[in-house]
Amino acid sequence: MTIRARLHSVQLGRIAPLGPQGVPSGFVKSRIDGPVAVTSLGLAGDETADLSVHGGPEKAVYAYSAAHYPAWAAEHPEHAALFIPGGVGENLTIDGWVEADLCVGDVHRIGTAHLQVCQPRQPCFKFALRFNDNRLPKAMVRSGRAGWYYRVIEEGILSAGDAVELVDRPNPGFCFDQLVTIVNARCATTDELAAMAAMEGLASKLRAWARSAA
Repeated sequence: MTIRARLHSVQLGRIAPLGPQGVPSGFVKSRIDGPVAVTSLGLAGDETADLSVHGGPEKAVYAYSAAHYPAWAAEHPEHAALFIPGGVGENLTIDGWVEADLCVGDVHRIGTAHLQVCQPRQPCFKFALRFNDNRLPKAMVRSGRAGWYYRVIEEGILSAGDAVELVDRPNPGFCFDQLVTIVNARCATTDELAAMAAMEGLASKLRAWARSAA
């Protein structure tokens, strides 16, 4: 891969009421300057209210491309002030890569941590609550600008400004964009299902789905 990527910013969230009904959520993130520890369950200090949608070993760290924010702001100018790094609830905002530059299972070194791309985000109602706009979850699905969840392969320390380096690519024939499309449509070819069922690095729930759908 020739594209150079860098960690634009790091964001952590605290559980707080979200939306008019005050749903507990760590969606709203604050930028952190300086080193942050990466553990097997995520970034130290990042709070999660609902482990079914964020957190745990295969949703430990959520990353998003900084390149997507201008498109969001152009499409939804009424929310432009919130469509800034960290705005969609990501922990890591990445300069230089988008989903099409990744493959499923890629291992990235950021600082001293090693992180593996294992699944895309599937936006939930909290995305709508953050912006008070029920259109946005479906808009993320349609756009394919999902971002990616990392599994932590090796704990370490990272900071904004660190290089994001590709150190291993076990599935060079399976682009992450392809996985985003499959997950959003819940539809795959027989060959895709077979590949996913045996794919190194793919989230276990998606491998199980592929086996059951084959």
